[in-house]
Amino acid sequence: MRKTRTISSVISWLPIFIGSILGLLAFTWPLFIPESNFFLLKPDSARFLALFIAFLAILVISIEISRGALDSKIVALLGVLAALIAALRLVGAGAVGVEPMWFLLIIASYIFGSKFGFSLGVISMAVSAILSGGIGPWLPFQMLAAGWIGLFAGLFSKKISKRFEIIALIAIGVISSLLFGALMDLQLWPWIASTNTQLGFIAGAPLIENLSRYLTFHIATAMAWDIPRAMTTAVLIGLSAKALLASLSRASIRMGLTSPSMVEKVNA
Repeated sequence: MRKTRTISSVISWLPIFIGSILGLLAFTWPLFIPESNFFLLKPDSARFLALFIAFLAILVISIEISRGALDSKIVALLGVLAALIAALRLVGAGAVGVEPMWFLLIIASYIFGSKFGFSLGVISMAVSAILSGGIGPWLPFQMLAAGWIGLFAGLFSKKISKRFEIIALIAIGVISSLLFGALMDLQLWPWIASTNTQLGFIAGAPLIENLSRYLTFHIATAMAWDIPRAMTTAVLIGLSAKALLASLSRASIRMGLTSPSMVEKVNA
């Protein structure tokens, strides 16, 4: 029985692993592939990539349901949280670096775990794009980056004592905000930075040279977007974490995802 559960658990991670490998290639190709029109960034390919990533998120949830790890209540909660996060993203639309969606994604992923967090990030970003009309070649990258942030926050689930939870979540929020900005700059950089400057991508150039150019480009743009995003996320986590942690922890217990004794042990 234990062996069967282990195999089932490994299978449930395969969609995330496959999607992450493909996504990592799509993000980093300018650094090592000497071709400026890489197929994954063409408009038609980008649409298919977005659909593929959304399918992987749904597949993760389906596998978890089939193996008994999730039930209809937690799936319903996933939908509610995704809708809330998508609405929060609209609040900061157009404001430089002000993106209030991340605090809820990070706290929810921390409570419910990495697989839930990955699916929540992907689905939330997709719903937000549909609501705002922000569908384009950038969408699959935003979806995958949000999924990675949810996965990252979920890795710390049930591993931090109560006295350090809020501090740890703020740190996760700052790191995630900066990581999201770095990833978005990486997928955008080959197309907007002129090759006539020290910031531009040069097809076929040595990896170190292109990496240096990218870092220069990223640092030049980070002050306007990444730091305000990190500050906004940190402040919102600091203000809301205590109440949200208590509320979502109770929901986790009622849904049978966490036992009361485990919560007491972790929070001791």
